[in-house]
Amino acid sequence: MDCLLEFKDYLVCSKKSSSSTLEAYLRDVKQFVCYCGSYESAVCANGNVVEDYLYSLNKSDSTKARVIASLRAFFKFLISVGAIEKNPTQNLHINKPKTASLGVLDEWEIIHLLSQPQGDDFKSVRDKAMLDLLYATGIKVSELLAVKLSDLNLTIGILHLKNGEKERIVPIYPAAVVSLTNYIQNVRQAIVLDDTQQVLFTNLNGQPMSRQGFWKIIKFYAKKAGIKQEITPQTLRHSFAAHLLENGAKLQDIKEMLGHSDISSTQVYAQFVKNKYTSKYAKFHPLAK
Repeated sequence: MDCLLEFKDYLVCSKKSSSSTLEAYLRDVKQFVCYCGSYESAVCANGNVVEDYLYSLNKSDSTKARVIASLRAFFKFLISVGAIEKNPTQNLHINKPKTASLGVLDEWEIIHLLSQPQGDDFKSVRDKAMLDLLYATGIKVSELLAVKLSDLNLTIGILHLKNGEKERIVPIYPAAVVSLTNYIQNVRQAIVLDDTQQVLFTNLNGQPMSRQGFWKIIKFYAKKAGIKQEITPQTLRHSFAAHLLENGAKLQDIKEMLGHSDISSTQVYAQFVKNKYTSKYAKFHPLAK
């Protein structure tokens, strides 16, 4: 399957896909090729074949949506090399992932959550900086825990992220710059004694923090803030995107800040915002009842 190797090169060189996107897309396409019986049959597949394949998957709507994104990229690649003329996924429709599962916090809940770490002790200062950076940039928890000192430019307030060959720059709001500066100057240099340790956030012993350790922290502050809904690893990321969209940001700009390879991954936030205001309209407008 040399063409699959060419597809991989296309994702890396032309689409600048992250390593996680690359892995998922290649896996999805290989499974589709197996379903079709051969690479040649997969190339010749029409919309009905793709729909039948999706129907055969015993997967959630969110997983099927990702598979569609993978196949769309695959067929776009085939068009680019002249193997086919029409993308069979172009008019494909599938149920959107349920937006209720996004777990977006209201803006007042976010403000209340971010205000929970108080005091000048090492833990509070570090935790405040972590929460601020997470909501300021919408990065994933895995990215947060991998951020290095050199990734920050607090003079101009930006975070520079690199995942493989894919890079993105995300602004940091001034209040987060202040809390990060406080942490770096007054806490990190006191707890990180190893000069070779470049990870920005560590535990109080100066060692890299685990994902589980961080989520104990955020769930503690969520409970302290009186937030009733379940906090997930994506809560602040989802809230970041939804709040930007509600306040007028363009979907394409949000896509770039989140590091999405396909706009379809970002459109779920547009659907969430639409559903939110439609339900409020139906509830409160006197002629909408």
